[in-house]
Amino acid sequence: MDFIIPLPVPPSLPIIGSDLRFPIRRVFCIGRNYAEHAREMGASVDKSAPMFFCKPADAVVSDGADVPYPQATADLHHEVEMVVALGSGGSDLTPERAGALVWGHGVGLDLTRRDLQAQAKAKGHPWDVAKAFDHSAPVSALRPASERMPDADTMLRLNVNGQLRQQTRLGEMVHSVPEIIAALSRLFALKPGDLIFTGTPAGVAALQRGDRFEAELEGIARLQGKIV
Repeated sequence: MDFIIPLPVPPSLPIIGSDLRFPIRRVFCIGRNYAEHAREMGASVDKSAPMFFCKPADAVVSDGADVPYPQATADLHHEVEMVVALGSGGSDLTPERAGALVWGHGVGLDLTRRDLQAQAKAKGHPWDVAKAFDHSAPVSALRPASERMPDADTMLRLNVNGQLRQQTRLGEMVHSVPEIIAALSRLFALKPGDLIFTGTPAGVAALQRGDRFEAELEGIARLQGKIV
């Protein structure tokens, strides 16, 4: 097939212990999945109605590349999250079936233009400009689930310039990974290559140009980078 312009290179992530790469189809995110973070943002958690938003696949920053400070904001915030990669898809799944879709795990940052998000919230507008901008999703290399699986006691943490900013146990999530996947599958036809950001704990704060960050999903994945 011929195209009128060059075909873009598909976004992808490295795989720990392999020369192969994981192609990215879509990026889904869940909001307010840790109660303490919801409280620090002045929001409440509705267990019966998980809240989702999306980022474009080409917003992913891979291989430890520098992260440009985005335009149109003076308040860029970090949100460290476990990232789940799907190796198969489905629709209208139960939580019992949904877990089988998981191919691997990583750790990432849901970068947020917090000032633009606050403006959108005040006007009842969508969050797209606050969440779905260029370079807004740095993600680590993925570890296959067949090698190692996180559990409720796995620690998720973020250090900025050597100082601890965020830390939690995965067991503190309001919605578990199978519950997140099942809920998404009732809204979208999930496919292989989908990534899911699973929510951030309390402690979100601003990043500045020159800041170095290190995110860790304990025993699974690590992400290091710099805001430039």
